[in-house]
Amino acid sequence: MIKIGCNYLSLKNTPVEEFIKIVYDLRLDVVDFHQGAFESTDPVYLSKIKSLCLKYGLPIGYIGVSGLFHGTAEERDEQASIAKDAVDLAAFLGSPIIRLFCATVPEKNADGEEVWPGMIAGYQEVADYAATKGISIGLQNHPITGKAMLQIREETNRDNFNFIVDTGQWTGSPGAAPRGKTDPKHDFYGYMEETLPHAMYIRTKFYRIETGKEEWLDYERIASLIKNINYNGCISIVYEGENEDRIDQVRLAASYLRQLLNGH
Repeated sequence: MIKIGCNYLSLKNTPVEEFIKIVYDLRLDVVDFHQGAFESTDPVYLSKIKSLCLKYGLPIGYIGVSGLFHGTAEERDEQASIAKDAVDLAAFLGSPIIRLFCATVPEKNADGEEVWPGMIAGYQEVADYAATKGISIGLQNHPITGKAMLQIREETNRDNFNFIVDTGQWTGSPGAAPRGKTDPKHDFYGYMEETLPHAMYIRTKFYRIETGKEEWLDYERIASLIKNINYNGCISIVYEGENEDRIDQVRLAASYLRQLLNGH
């Protein structure tokens, strides 16, 4: 059965301990965090967070980190180091996945080097390190096309490297700039269809859910794509709207997803 959870950024500036309790009160199934959500990497503090999640029956789905391997060699090395720290954090907390970004690939890096070889090497380096810890890498579109995502997956060629599919951050989708607009040159629902068979996690973006139905994205269509592949993993609610009552928006989003995915 699909598990519905919530991303920490949905309730931005909320203490981690309070966020976990809110997710429990909303009767959701899983939590996921950004690497920067935690006030410390001290094992005693992290053990308390882990214990709190266990108390409320909330597995940690993934730990998010940027990990975008563009830029100079020094910048890419720094990103790799940060991503490896996130792997260690995930292993300690019992999260099976870390999230890395991919984005529109520039023609050249800042130092004039070709972008693609260094980018793939960065993903491979982190995936190889993660494999030694039993951790998988989820590549998130932010933004990019489905074709480019699939090419990165093929060339990275690691068993523990797959996708975290974000419904709102495709090239041409309303979650990418300019916000709230779609680019008809890009079939971002098609991009989702191409990549969902390789999804180890799904991030569902919500922007305008006040009526109980998301206005910017066609979730009836997205739910059909999810059901068509018999997806049985976690779906994370990521609220990025402007409503001040963010808890209620997450509640509405969860109700909407449950309605659309009933029986799955």
